[in-house]
Amino acid sequence: MTQQPDQQEKKRANMKGYIFLLVNLAISSPFPQRSEKRLDKSNFTFEDMEEGKDISEINNGHSDILPSIKSRSSLSSDDILWTMPIPVVLDESLGLNAVGVILQAFEQFRLKSCIDFKPRDQERDYVIVQKLDGCYSYVGLVGGPQELSIGTNCDEISLVEHEFLHALGFFHEHTRFDRDDYVTIHLENILADNKNNFEKIPLSVSTDMGVPYDYWSVMHYGKKAFSNGDGNTITTKDAKFIDIIGQTQDMSPSDTLELNRRYNCTSTATFSMHCTFSQGEMCKMKKCSLGNIEWKMVTHANNGPSSDHTSLPTGSYNHSSDDSHFMYANTAYGMEGDSATLETDRMYSKGKCNVQCLQFYYYHRGSQNDTLNIWIREFHDERDHRGSRRLMGQISGQHTSHWQVHHVPLNATTDFQVEFEVRKGGGFSSGGFSIDDVNLSETGCPHVTLQLNNIEKLLNASDSETIFSPRQYSKDGYAYRFAVVLSVSYIGLGVQLVSGKYDNQLQWPSLHKQVTLQMVDQTPNPRMQMSMRRSFTSDPVTDTSEGSRWYENPREVGEQYVDKNNETSYGGLVYGRSSFADLDTMKTRDFIKGGNAVFTLSFHDLSSLVTGDELPCPHMAAVNYNQSHDLDHGTCSSRIPTTVQPSPTTTGDWIMTTVQPPPVTTDDSIFGFSPAIVASPVLTFLLALILMIP
Repeated sequence: MTQQPDQQEKKRANMKGYIFLLVNLAISSPFPQRSEKRLDKSNFTFEDMEEGKDISEINNGHSDILPSIKSRSSLSSDDILWTMPIPVVLDESLGLNAVGVILQAFEQFRLKSCIDFKPRDQERDYVIVQKLDGCYSYVGLVGGPQELSIGTNCDEISLVEHEFLHALGFFHEHTRFDRDDYVTIHLENILADNKNNFEKIPLSVSTDMGVPYDYWSVMHYGKKAFSNGDGNTITTKDAKFIDIIGQTQDMSPSDTLELNRRYNCTSTATFSMHCTFSQGEMCKMKKCSLGNIEWKMVTHANNGPSSDHTSLPTGSYNHSSDDSHFMYANTAYGMEGDSATLETDRMYSKGKCNVQCLQFYYYHRGSQNDTLNIWIREFHDERDHRGSRRLMGQISGQHTSHWQVHHVPLNATTDFQVEFEVRKGGGFSSGGFSIDDVNLSETGCPHVTLQLNNIEKLLNASDSETIFSPRQYSKDGYAYRFAVVLSVSYIGLGVQLVSGKYDNQLQWPSLHKQVTLQMVDQTPNPRMQMSMRRSFTSDPVTDTSEGSRWYENPREVGEQYVDKNNETSYGGLVYGRSSFADLDTMKTRDFIKGGNAVFTLSFHDLSSLVTGDELPCPHMAAVNYNQSHDLDHGTCSSRIPTTVQPSPTTTGDWIMTTVQPPPVTTDDSIFGFSPAIVASPVLTFLLALILMIP
């Protein structure tokens, strides 16, 4: 039966109200939020970037492995391995976006392994990266200038990693000597001139370093690679992996493990710390208190998290474990001004940029006046045991109902440690602050982070709606917004330049800016993550689009809209991928964790790459927080232990578990030799979103 117009409108209004409520519940900020949120009712054009292609399409039927230029008896021997760091020349033929993506890939190698790269000086052996006809490389070190092509459509991070893994000595996963136990190769469906791409590599001339066959490998071809049109060329013996092979996300954990074993890596180039507090392990952290609150290791907290973040179920796996813990500081007791500090072990900066990114998850159920302060304490030398501290981040205000991701950019220049300080504020508290899954790496933090809670409900309630982050500013003053498209079966991501306060001082169009959109794999250890990211650059040399472009002045080519301050602003077209990922993809890996999904945007200026091959160090904006006037009492290890009065046992506001010495565990590291795991620029905001209603 057809509904009357007023009934249809009422139903539509109710649906929009439901979506708006979900968005309000899904997005929280580390800072107090405005109670009023305005709906953005403007309709903006969404222009899609070109869809990605696999190597067989890009190479037009040609292999991505170049024939060896010299005779070698075995590719499993050490003579094909490189000495670190690997000298690289980025040829001027490369597109600007490709150069930016190559540098991103280098950062992934540094984050996950001991593999490192440098601009070539006078070295005899080096990799010269060029834009030739496709994506291809030699396997292993061949000597002298070694060609590696990142051609048209090869500027995806997974494709760059794929070709550099060839250069590092890797063959394709589907050509392993044991592949017949895992996949079936359909020779009758393969193009006649490309059957050599599917020949098995004998064990006598290759090695798998003891790593099992991996459907998730970035070195695995997809099911239709080099197909003659008659059907799949590869099928998996385990049917649930048929759409996994050929993934274009990132190196898999097994790729990383095999790489680290091949190059005898015992640590990574840029990763500093990882802690999940699992099995009662404090990761060499120390704690101390001033007053009657303290950090405790718990399995759950009343009026707080019912479990840790690490073991939350994902779209593909239920991680529940009896050994799951997190750190909790209860502010229901004590006096205003009481504090509890949790400090990391002492670390040192290895990179030349002195830039670090701290990421952790937090849960806030205390008073809105309680604060979680994030400090760094820097030490002048090894004899300095007190150091000096600086406030780098602060969380207070609105409660959370989910574990919330948070990033804090750091800029330590000497040995340092991170300190999490919970300070009790005024007002009633029935809970406190919890933290879990702490990671620190020598990389820049993402510029915008959006966490969408109850993501499947949010998508099911949506009708191709677009929501926007508040206005952000790049380091050189360009204003932009992060756009998220919500549909029943997929999510889209994009960027939009908007009018800002510096527009009259800026050069237009905004050239040489690279935007990276990312759906985050929330696997607790970043070295095992396989996030999905896509990058594009405002480069008129390679931009073939017609009409207005996303990087033009929005005051001249954009449409008007009313911003959150009820002021008229201008927005250009939204550029990105309106179908970034479908729901089935989001349910793989840890893209959805505890029902929640995380998306990030990075906005980088690549102007220095037009004439050079290195980016300047990431920019870190000034931070201003409310600081206590209390004196710095030094590190926990330097203080005299204080006696903490036991909390009343009748309220049940927290449950503490006794911290036992960590048991001996199986090795789940990415190195394969360590008995345990060794220890993404402006401040990232967890944003309140504005819903656009057409």
